[in-house]
Amino acid sequence: MRIDVLTLFPDMFTAVFGSSILKQAAEKGLISFQAIDFRLYSTNKHGKVDDYPYGGGAGMVLSVQPIFDAVEAVKEKAKTEPRVILLCPQGEQYTQKKAEDLAKEEHLIFLCGHYEGFDERVRAHLVTDEISIGDYVLTGGEIGAMVIADSVTRLLPGVLGNDESAVTDSYSTGLLEHPHYTRPAQFRGMDVPDVLLSGHHEKITEWRSEQSLKRTYLRRPDLLASYDLNKKEAKQLDHIKRDLDGK
Repeated sequence: MRIDVLTLFPDMFTAVFGSSILKQAAEKGLISFQAIDFRLYSTNKHGKVDDYPYGGGAGMVLSVQPIFDAVEAVKEKAKTEPRVILLCPQGEQYTQKKAEDLAKEEHLIFLCGHYEGFDERVRAHLVTDEISIGDYVLTGGEIGAMVIADSVTRLLPGVLGNDESAVTDSYSTGLLEHPHYTRPAQFRGMDVPDVLLSGHHEKITEWRSEQSLKRTYLRRPDLLASYDLNKKEAKQLDHIKRDLDGK
């Protein structure tokens, strides 16, 4: 995969792309990252990339010309047609399902806005996806682009030490993930559940399934509304409800 980020602050991505899992993925040749200052594509002699909004109003608007030229320059070197993603508060809410969708692509371009946002012609004629990472407003799209780049990268085959890790994550299965424990088995009077020490893999799988359902029911019951329970899970959930709700 290739990820290009068009931003006015490319230095913000140096540590993110050069650290931890993302750095390792790039070193393995599984992904390449590039942060591009789209100010370099401005035809304004002062490198200006924004202007006052037509019709008046507060703030400045990012101009259409530098963005179009920057995206077109990136596309000229592309081997496949990229997804062009605009980070903005009006975009669709980002989810694990969207991350899995984007992870199937070979090339992603992120547009990071500032001020009052982009000229609407960018949104209407250049962008394939508009994404918001939450119902709040940031000073720019950079942090959102980092979030998406990280969540997509870890889904690529070979990036994580164990590919099963991504498959069993919270939200990937439709439920929240079960609790995890490691050594020591006892710490300050807090013990690891006996079932995890039993070596009985079938019972461990059953315990993890039940704990996943329980955690989802307590913390994100809305997820259960769209989750297709099998017969065993339905029975487990009934037991959980009776134990917790006395029903």
